[in-house]
Amino acid sequence: MGQMPLNASHHPEEAEAVTPDPRDHHHVYVVELDPKVLTINRFRDANPAYREGRMCFYVGMTGLTPEERFLNHKRGYKDNRFVREFGIRLLPEVYEKLNPMSYAEAVKKEEDLARELRKRGFGVWQH
Repeated sequence: MGQMPLNASHHPEEAEAVTPDPRDHHHVYVVELDPKVLTINRFRDANPAYREGRMCFYVGMTGLTPEERFLNHKRGYKDNRFVREFGIRLLPEVYEKLNPMSYAEAVKKEEDLARELRKRGFGVWQH
């Protein structure tokens, strides 16, 4: 399978103790998609720079926790077809250090993260 997109450190001593602003409850999240998603023309067309063998992802943002949002996708509630049909698992190592944030920050971060992953040759769906 393809390389993981980003390295994340798991050293607790690197985390800063910060009291979050209660308005900053939005999250970006990344879902690994089964490579079978590449059989869908719409997905393939959205990823002209995709490099064979690389992983495929869905990048989203939510006011819920990423875990709650992923379950909603899989249950068919306010879902994205690619996550519902091809979603394998959340990839918190990619996004957990980014969250939480304001709505405006989440909108921008979702776009930036999707763009960065595409630039690296991964298959990405984001709306």
